[in-house]
Amino acid sequence: MSSTDHWADTYAEKIIREKGDKELYVCASGITPSGTVHIGNFREIISVELVVRALRERGKKVRFVYSWDDYDVFRKVPKNMPNREMLADYLRKPITLTPDPFEKEESYARHNEKEVEELLPRVGILPEYIYQAGEYRASRYAEGIRTALAQRERAREILNEHRTDPLPQDWWPITVFCASCSRDTTRVEGWDGEYGVAYRCSSCGHSEQADLRSTPAVKLFWRIDWPMRWAHEKVDFEPAGKDHHSEGGSFDTGRRLVKELYGFDAPTSFQYDFIGIKGRTGKISSSSGEVVSLGDVLEVYQPELVRYLFASTRPNTEFAISFDLDVIKNYEDYDRCERVYFGGEQVGEEKARRQRRIYELSQVEGVPERQPTQVPFRHLCNLLQIHSGDIEGVIGFLALDTSEEDLARVRTRAACAWTWIREYAPESFRWSLRAPGSPPVEVTAAGREALRRLRDQVIEGLERYDERTLSEAIFGLAEACGLEAKELFRLAYRALIGQDAGPRLAGFLLTVGRERIKKILEPY
Repeated sequence: MSSTDHWADTYAEKIIREKGDKELYVCASGITPSGTVHIGNFREIISVELVVRALRERGKKVRFVYSWDDYDVFRKVPKNMPNREMLADYLRKPITLTPDPFEKEESYARHNEKEVEELLPRVGILPEYIYQAGEYRASRYAEGIRTALAQRERAREILNEHRTDPLPQDWWPITVFCASCSRDTTRVEGWDGEYGVAYRCSSCGHSEQADLRSTPAVKLFWRIDWPMRWAHEKVDFEPAGKDHHSEGGSFDTGRRLVKELYGFDAPTSFQYDFIGIKGRTGKISSSSGEVVSLGDVLEVYQPELVRYLFASTRPNTEFAISFDLDVIKNYEDYDRCERVYFGGEQVGEEKARRQRRIYELSQVEGVPERQPTQVPFRHLCNLLQIHSGDIEGVIGFLALDTSEEDLARVRTRAACAWTWIREYAPESFRWSLRAPGSPPVEVTAAGREALRRLRDQVIEGLERYDERTLSEAIFGLAEACGLEAKELFRLAYRALIGQDAGPRLAGFLLTVGRERIKKILEPY
């Protein structure tokens, strides 16, 4: 396989080239759990995981760490949270000390973390989690903080090069959470040159000299915290969003800070773009509550599809997660990619290589030994509406002669299809079969005659047809009845589903079957 078949392979080789042939590579990602972790945050997680896979496929040992920055300050109550008044009482405190408004977990931060940690294995992502509140409160970064304090003038100079409002002379590279009220409303009053930091809180008046080796109160300012942790964890690779990668952004300053303060080279990186939601504009934001989570996406896209959406798109390309009719196209694209991988569909060799690599990276737990059973998403939507959402009824109708693993995959896709139909599909796409014995819809005498002839002359011998010959028979019947074909289609849809339009009629009739169609058309 060429090293350029996929961007994940390109970056895996770049890491090896830039960092040398190491016994262990460290790949990192992280987020502040300040609200619901959204699908835009997930782009970083899966981008790292794809590169981790590419490294491991090259025989490299990799540590994949995911940092929860849960010792960050709670700055804003998201709109989508309950008990908002209660949460407001904890503003300016660490989010790890803020209660869970859902009253399920030990903290607000843990609630947001757990949602993601329970979902990531479903898409094949299993990082090692680092909880920064635990690291800071256990004083594991005491030496890193002391180094930043000793080099604070140089750090201030580097940061000021990219600021329009320079940091003042009395700036300190640390935040202190008051030991009495837990808020960050403190002022650093001095440092003894070793491990002692004096501060005073403006909220409650508490003051003390804290020892970096034992205090849980002191943490680094985030622009210093990030490069300090690169050095502490010996990070070789970490991507960042385009806002962080802008000139003078946090990655730019971090690259210099980690080298000059900690004597460590910044990780190999790339810039990833934002994710949109089809039909929305602007950047998704956890703190505002305007989010679509990984859980929301997994309700509509089976896990392999979720991976496929990201594996098939370069990370520096902006794209939207669709919940409209593009969902059908995304499933069709994935199925085509799968057929190319297993040789069921032929494309040019260069495209085939790319498609095969994307397919490999889209799998949750390795490539199946043989091509899985493909039930097209559109067909599943029709079957589910025929069976009123009964997934097992659909499975029985399909009569698939395949493995339990294959059936489980079909069930997952069917569940996604049913959620999409009920929650997101356009009204024109939703329908249900009229119950046998329902009063006939109002039609003209000519329309009634056409429906009767459709029932007795075409549906009665339905087993003789395939979709093409049945379509020809319907067109022939319309001509014999002196009707435009589209008028006969409209009559059939109104009689069968109570709407003027619906699924492709010939395939729909074959799927529903002779007996059910005859019973619905019996009143005519």
